Amino acid sequence: MEKNKSPLFFFFLTIILLAMLAFFGPEEKSLGANVKIVYLHGAWVLAAEAAFIAAALAGFFALILRKEILHAWSAALGRTGIIFWLTYLPLSLWAMQSNWNGLFLAEPRYRLAIMFAVTGVLLQLGLWLFNISWLTSFGNILYIITLRVVFATAQNVMHPPPSPIFNSGLWNIILFFVGLNILAWIAGYFLTRFFLGLRPAKE
Repeated sequence: MEKNKSPLFFFFLTIILLAMLAFFGPEEKSLGANVKIVYLHGAWVLAAEAAFIAAALAGFFALILRKEILHAWSAALGRTGIIFWLTYLPLSLWAMQSNWNGLFLAEPRYRLAIMFAVTGVLLQLGLWLFNISWLTSFGNILYIITLRVVFATAQNVMHPPPSPIFNSGLWNIILFFVGLNILAWIAGYFLTRFFLGLRPAKE
């Protein structure tokens, strides 16, 4: 019976589990219980980037091996990535409001995130409308390369490097955050399977 269920069912089920896990996450000394939103926001944006990277890798191998199924995976992963990226933005605002009692919309990385959200949506819509396999794969490769180059040179204000979680030395927080990321990746997999099922049949 489960075989007949849409991947979206398992996607939303995983999201519910992820939200429940985040609710019971460990508190942090300075941010208290509000740090749970930061955990969720961090896992969500990393899942978005993981999907973009996977889309680029699938596209890269599709272009080399000329495998249509890899082009299809690149397209589906790119769409998953932009969904996660768009939904990460309100989580970021929630984290700002909860932890710093205000919205710092001029924060450099948040402004860049909005810019890449807009361009990402337009890119995915354009790739979907043109429906050209090699163009989709190439577009996904170019997008993540551009995103990583731009963010690598962006000013850090509310996102101090290196990672405050992985460099905290608090293994309960680190393992909890890793668990959130795994669930977010699983959710991304189910969403990708849904998009993959929407692809038009080709001769």
